[in-house]
Amino acid sequence: MRIGVPAEIKNNEYRVGLTPAAARELTRAGHEVVVQSGAGLGVDFADADYLAAGAQILPDARAVFDTAEMIVKVKEPQASEVAMLRPGQVLFTYLHLAADKPQTEGLMASGATAIAYETVTSRDGTLPLLKPMSEVAGRMSVQCGAHYLEKHQGGRGVLLGGVPGVEPGRVVILGGGVAGFNAAQMAVGLRADVTIFDISNARLAELDTIFDNRIRTAFASSDAIAAAVREADLVIGAVLVPGAAAPKLVTREMVRTMRRGAVLVDIAIDQGGCFETSHATTHENPVFEVDGVIHYCVANMPGAVARTSTMALGNATLPFVLRLANMGAEAAMAADPHLAAGLNVAGGKLLHRAVADALDLPFG
Repeated sequence: MRIGVPAEIKNNEYRVGLTPAAARELTRAGHEVVVQSGAGLGVDFADADYLAAGAQILPDARAVFDTAEMIVKVKEPQASEVAMLRPGQVLFTYLHLAADKPQTEGLMASGATAIAYETVTSRDGTLPLLKPMSEVAGRMSVQCGAHYLEKHQGGRGVLLGGVPGVEPGRVVILGGGVAGFNAAQMAVGLRADVTIFDISNARLAELDTIFDNRIRTAFASSDAIAAAVREADLVIGAVLVPGAAAPKLVTREMVRTMRRGAVLVDIAIDQGGCFETSHATTHENPVFEVDGVIHYCVANMPGAVARTSTMALGNATLPFVLRLANMGAEAAMAADPHLAAGLNVAGGKLLHRAVADALDLPFG
């Protein structure tokens, strides 16, 4: 199979769909890899590195899309990229369609087969291709939140870890999954006062054991969340409903009760965000203010640490790329229901129930 890797064009997105090491594995398996010139420069992979791995370098995105049977990317295709897709071509990337009706309709119109990283499952029910970026985003959320709590950034002027004689900052984490867990690790490491909310009592018990009483856990009822965010310095939204739009756990009224200069970091913004006041931002303009509360809602957070993110994502995606290339998309998904769970669009039809429900579009 001929696999194409275009340069990412989303705002301040420096990641790349395949590393040179991944390209080498694919070429050794008998496949062709074509890479847009300069696609890896944002993470210090030169065209020469891809050439040494057996890939070909093409001059622009059009050449890659026209040539490749499968496109491997990082972020969802932008409008100009959707327009280059063709019937039967395979697109393998993050899609996050539940919050993006224009992209969904564009993919349906293209006739391409679109497989989303974020809905591929594993035997234990986890999301193996979402996990590495959730780990990165979770860890970054505390780093970013701490930065915007600084007074000159408009924050409260709170040091998350405090100092002797001064209490630490209060961090509230909504969601105890991969992103929330990694956020908690970072916040605990900074010696902040941390509370994690989740709707699974079993998960809360597990987190309590893992952190050995260094955090508080709480069931995610609306009243409990409202009380916690009112006193919080930093609130991290890390909820996930696979393939579906994120629930709005923090309402506009809750935001009005928060302390001036408190910070909200919405990791769930790719799925529409879990704060009612959220809207997607970019690395170029990452924050906005509502009722004196700073909102950080960058839709591609891991892009800020592009090299780490590219390598972590590549480790996870390569086995699936190889399977799709070796068997062909249809046969690979027929043989693996967990890979088939990643299928969102094919042949002009929307084939993921949660996305269809979220966008009020026909399923199948």
